[in-house]
Amino acid sequence: MSFLDRILDPPSYGYEKNGALYVPTHREIFSEFFARLNIFRTRKNWLALIGWTTTLGFGIPLALFFTHHFSWWLLLVGFVYSMVVLGTHGTIWFHRYSTHRAFQFKNAFFRELCRNLVVKTISEEAYVISHHVHHAKVETPGDPYNAKAGWLYCFLADVNHQGIRRDLSAKDYSQLCKLMEHTGVHLNSYEQYQKWGSLCHPGWTVAHFLANWAVWYGVFFLLGGHALALALFGWSGVWAVGVRTFNYDGHGGGKDRRRDGVDFNMKDQSINQLWPGLITGEWHNNHHLYPHGARAGFLSYQFDPAWHFIRGWSWMGAISSYRDFKPEFMERHYLPWAEKQKAKAVVVGG
Repeated sequence: MSFLDRILDPPSYGYEKNGALYVPTHREIFSEFFARLNIFRTRKNWLALIGWTTTLGFGIPLALFFTHHFSWWLLLVGFVYSMVVLGTHGTIWFHRYSTHRAFQFKNAFFRELCRNLVVKTISEEAYVISHHVHHAKVETPGDPYNAKAGWLYCFLADVNHQGIRRDLSAKDYSQLCKLMEHTGVHLNSYEQYQKWGSLCHPGWTVAHFLANWAVWYGVFFLLGGHALALALFGWSGVWAVGVRTFNYDGHGGGKDRRRDGVDFNMKDQSINQLWPGLITGEWHNNHHLYPHGARAGFLSYQFDPAWHFIRGWSWMGAISSYRDFKPEFMERHYLPWAEKQKAKAVVVGG
């Protein structure tokens, strides 16, 4: 069993039966979900509980916005902040840097600045570790958000499938820390891990969330009063819920929806979608083709705001290096495909 095969805590229903992917019933999924949120069962469920408590907690400012400060203008501002700003930041921070190290910051100041550029909605640990496993076992048993197992399987994966094991050896825990140490997250000692079952400590995690929220609520309040602050915080929760649906859609809902001339990665069923691509730079098939790249939008219509941010910060000196695979993509994938299309056209035109 490889390292990535043994770092996540498997659900009680397992990943496979008789050598094939096991698709649990909705009842099994919900039962697992609520069991893993039960802090009275074990304190080691704290991270999953915090994740959903904060996500649902954003419903309070959202409700206050709609009931006390609603305006169509602020609705639009909140929507753009949620879909574009938070989405692009998620691609930059959680996806390209924290998981894949597609670029490097000049120093810790710029790293922490980038980390806190938006309202904090999810913890790094909940995303990074499981995403490494996703790429290693994509669409096979053990993939924590395997689209072939259904929408609910993916939507509740952050609780049911993405938590780290609670019985790692000291050696495995030390190796696991190496996947997160570059993010700036305050990591537990092995003894603390044995107590809390996580890489991050509840005290540091809660303090970071509260400090981030205090600063951003203050900034939004100064700019537009409670109305703007409640709108943007409320819509942050919309993003936190919506991001949990992405991988299911990004892998064709478990079906092969790849298109010739659009999706060039044939190793899995990830697809390039216009909406997440254009507003966040998440051209998912391209990303699976070159997961360690700082750019995922390779073709002329594939606008990549995350890439433009990375390149802009590099120009300013905040980012010291990045990896760009567009030249390789064009040479190895797109140009050969385009030549084949020309050849076919000549044959048909006769």
